[in-house]
Amino acid sequence: MTTTVMETTPATTRESARRRSTQGAWRRGLAVVALAAAAVAGSLMAAATPAEAQLRITVTPGAAFQPMPIAVPQFSGDPALAQQISEIVASDMRLSGYFNVLDPGSYLERTVGADQTPNFNNWKGIGAQALIAGTVQRQGGQVVAQVRVWDVFGGSQLVGTQVGTSADNLRRLAHIVADAAYSNLTGFKGFFDSRVVFVDESGPRSNRVKKLAIMDWDGANVRYLTRGQELVLTPRFSPSSQQIAYMAYGAGEPKVFILNVASGARQLVGDFPNMTFSPRFSPDGATLVFSMQKEANANIFAMDLGGRGMRQLTQGAAIDTHPSFSPDGSQIVFESDRGGTQQLYVMSAGGGGAKRISFGSGRYATPVWSPDPDNPFIAFTKQDGGSFKIGVMKPDGSGERILTEGFHAEGPTFAPNGRYVMFFKEEGGNAQLWLADVTGHVLTQVKTPAGASDPAWSPLQK
Repeated sequence: MTTTVMETTPATTRESARRRSTQGAWRRGLAVVALAAAAVAGSLMAAATPAEAQLRITVTPGAAFQPMPIAVPQFSGDPALAQQISEIVASDMRLSGYFNVLDPGSYLERTVGADQTPNFNNWKGIGAQALIAGTVQRQGGQVVAQVRVWDVFGGSQLVGTQVGTSADNLRRLAHIVADAAYSNLTGFKGFFDSRVVFVDESGPRSNRVKKLAIMDWDGANVRYLTRGQELVLTPRFSPSSQQIAYMAYGAGEPKVFILNVASGARQLVGDFPNMTFSPRFSPDGATLVFSMQKEANANIFAMDLGGRGMRQLTQGAAIDTHPSFSPDGSQIVFESDRGGTQQLYVMSAGGGGAKRISFGSGRYATPVWSPDPDNPFIAFTKQDGGSFKIGVMKPDGSGERILTEGFHAEGPTFAPNGRYVMFFKEEGGNAQLWLADVTGHVLTQVKTPAGASDPAWSPLQK
């Protein structure tokens, strides 16, 4: 593996102090951040340098918020490749909701490479706080991008990274570059180098065709995994492999399958005697939890995918469903009507006593635990006062926060960094995907070719 480390020069303490007093919307402090890019099948190379004095955006629930103004001029080097990669980087940063990518028409320099120190006055004049510059070239059959992130008012480099890959992985290369910039400017883990599986919906409401599909997190590169010959529901990504668990309803009762994304091969999880639904993987990918209905009630079961042994985790006359593991695999959150209405409960991953955690007005459903232990949230759907709402709360039920509401809004799924929730809601008779951040400051639509529902976010690609 070839690596390149690019020089980093910190901003001065005096300049940092001046900016803290004049730019109240952004936080600056002293920290050491190490950024690393992922690898694509052993062919992706990357390196990143730490930064000391950092330009950081502050995103706080309930507080006034303005996206940080940044500039992403076209990268230098191979014109076609440089334009494509810089445009994807700019789009990622913009769609995150934390950055205002300034209009390229206002740039005094249209192209800025990684091999030059920018004229910072040109960027101060248009109000850019940060500048992402890069150079993209073909080298020995690969495409290599060198990128620097600059603190414009500090006149310092925040991070330098080099990423190389084959030409058919350009979008991944761009997402990894954007992750490095995002992580450095926010202090949060990246999430752009990830994918979302969802249910593609087409046709009239009376005869909907539902196909399993997968795309980049931003809606690009849509690929269909099933042909629409059977009804598919509730797809869920494995946290440890490129596998998807989902429910398919063809002839007979619904069954749970596991699909290999790369090969397209699928296997039946089990030939259960009753209806099964809401499958979800454990954090290590070794266990699948799901609900099994018998007569008027449903209970939660866990299956060891290695030995296929199955155990029952809940028992009783209630409807227990939509289980989701905590990031360390020790607990499960689920919805149940055991108290008379749909509410959220947490129990040990081995079953046993469950503790209710939802106590607001209305009914709670479809809980999902954040995969990032540093962002300990549970997202949920709430029906209250005739409206559907998407919200988050802490695992003990405290800190409930409604992010958005709308007609038939449901099915939340967390980004790998735990900062964003994707969900679907109906508009004009069609389901569409939307993105919100956990502070409630960001809300944007993720465009898909047709109607889309039941999104499930992948972990970062490896």
